[in-house]
Amino acid sequence: MSDVSSAVSAAQFTVVAEAYPGLLSRVLEPLAKRDLTPDRLRAHREGDVLRVEIGLDAMPLEMLHLVAGNLGQIIGVRRVEAMEGRHVRLAVAA
Repeated sequence: MSDVSSAVSAAQFTVVAEAYPGLLSRVLEPLAKRDLTPDRLRAHREGDVLRVEIGLDAMPLEMLHLVAGNLGQIIGVRRVEAMEGRHVRLAVAA
């Protein structure tokens, strides 16, 4: 019998938010407080918005929706997409 709490999977988060200086540290905070370190991080500005992509090779599945929810609560965030493996699992619109 498998233990659901120990299930891990690759995960990717995409955050689109208003571009402001403190955004990147705020986007990384939900991961840091859960002791998760991104394997990949890419951020680029598209006009007045910043697009941040965060990839983790192994993330506990029960944390996916928690992190996505926290990302969606950041002031200025317009959209959050969270993907587990290759399937979109959750999309949050601000």
